[in-house]
Amino acid sequence: MTTLHPQLLAIESIAVDAGKEILRIYDTEFEVESKSDASPLTAADMASHKVITARLAQLTPDIPVLSEESAEEVPWEERAAWNRYWLVDPLDGTKEFVKRNGEFTVNIALIEDQKPVMGVVHVPVQGHTYLGDINHGAHKRVDGKLAVISTRPTPTDGPLVVSRSRSHPSAELEAYLERFGQTETVPLGSSLKFCRLAEGLIDLYPRLGPTSEWDTGAAQAVVEAAGGVVVNTDGSPLRYNTKSSLLNPYFLVLADPSLLSKAVIDS
Repeated sequence: MTTLHPQLLAIESIAVDAGKEILRIYDTEFEVESKSDASPLTAADMASHKVITARLAQLTPDIPVLSEESAEEVPWEERAAWNRYWLVDPLDGTKEFVKRNGEFTVNIALIEDQKPVMGVVHVPVQGHTYLGDINHGAHKRVDGKLAVISTRPTPTDGPLVVSRSRSHPSAELEAYLERFGQTETVPLGSSLKFCRLAEGLIDLYPRLGPTSEWDTGAAQAVVEAAGGVVVNTDGSPLRYNTKSSLLNPYFLVLADPSLLSKAVIDS
């Protein structure tokens, strides 16, 4: 029988409950606002944020929380001193939520020394949950049943399966993929691009466009616990809380680390 870390189970429960709040609003005629960066915001983002931040404060009052919906309230001078904190995206894929295509997630990660060490990605519409613990592997829960997941080796025959953003197409990505020859692209929303790779369905996810740290932390924990790697385009590890900006550099997610030498762009 698989035994998961109690803290991982606790944040799974929080993510699932936040997902229930999201679904409650998903079934209504919700309004869509625009944030200062023109990204969409709904009542579901805030409802999920409130559930997660309140529950994390109860679970670990000594660990600070950085959530997308309150990040502006935390100055870099304060955050720079953190070596352990929760990184939260209450509703990753708000554009997919607005489109009602189901491809949105709840993301909660524990960051230690600039690295994701534990993460949960919950998919409310499907009811699936991906769990990653770098010390104990990756799992997926479906209908209450837990199964181990892992990335797959690069295929020796057939196309390389590549995930790309459903809402952010990129000409730069098309040019990059030419180096791999035959590829099959799979458009997906939110951190599902990471999760499908973690469970052995996708080989590569190159992100040559803007993201923020809360978009990737939990999913990176799942991928790396499953045997994959998440790196900057020069091949160095993707790290967190290293600068005042919370924007990520461009990055690559690989199921098979042996693909790294071919995938790296500017080493």
